[in-house]
Amino acid sequence: MTVPVLCIDGPSGSGKGTITQLVAQKLGWTILDSGALYRLTALSAERQGIACNDALSLASLAATLDIEFVASAYGEPVKVLLESEDVTQAIRLETTGNNASKVAVLPEVRAALLQRQRDFRQAPGLVADGRDMGTVVFPDAPFKVFLTASAQARAERRFQQLKAQGEDVRIAHLLKEIEERDARDMGRKAAPLKAADDAVTIDTTAHSIEKVLENVLAIVSR
Repeated sequence: MTVPVLCIDGPSGSGKGTITQLVAQKLGWTILDSGALYRLTALSAERQGIACNDALSLASLAATLDIEFVASAYGEPVKVLLESEDVTQAIRLETTGNNASKVAVLPEVRAALLQRQRDFRQAPGLVADGRDMGTVVFPDAPFKVFLTASAQARAERRFQQLKAQGEDVRIAHLLKEIEERDARDMGRKAAPLKAADDAVTIDTTAHSIEKVLENVLAIVSR
């Protein structure tokens, strides 16, 4: 039998990461944080002095990255290891996120990472968090969810996260960055951010994590 995949797509700040981990823990499935792959590529490129528009060098880099995802405690992001180094916090910096969005528009990089993402499909199942999991990477997945939320709500969530980490940020600045990132992700030619035709869209703006989790688990149990 084909290993089942639950695709959880949507924009940054919609709750994908939290829901992905909770569902994976409930089902005992493995995790793919596809957005982290682009962030890891961007971080590694920055460390090696590779420009965000050097498509061929970035693609070569992406194809050889040593990556591992490890489930974390409730409320914490997936632990991400790059060549055995814990870079979970490093890849979550706003600068890395913005560079990752620029890297992600390059077809050469997306092609290099496509098969690597599909290799995460292992028994008993996979929960794949991203922006094009249901449309491009796993179009045959039996379960597809598209999480969304208003840009204002996502900016406020990010503000609270960064504030808790002791960072000095402004909601207006975060809102502007989120809106710009959304425009890039939705407007790119290569796998633009959008819900798959057979995905269930859930607006998380006014819903608790518990309610969203309940709805997603109900989809998988159908």
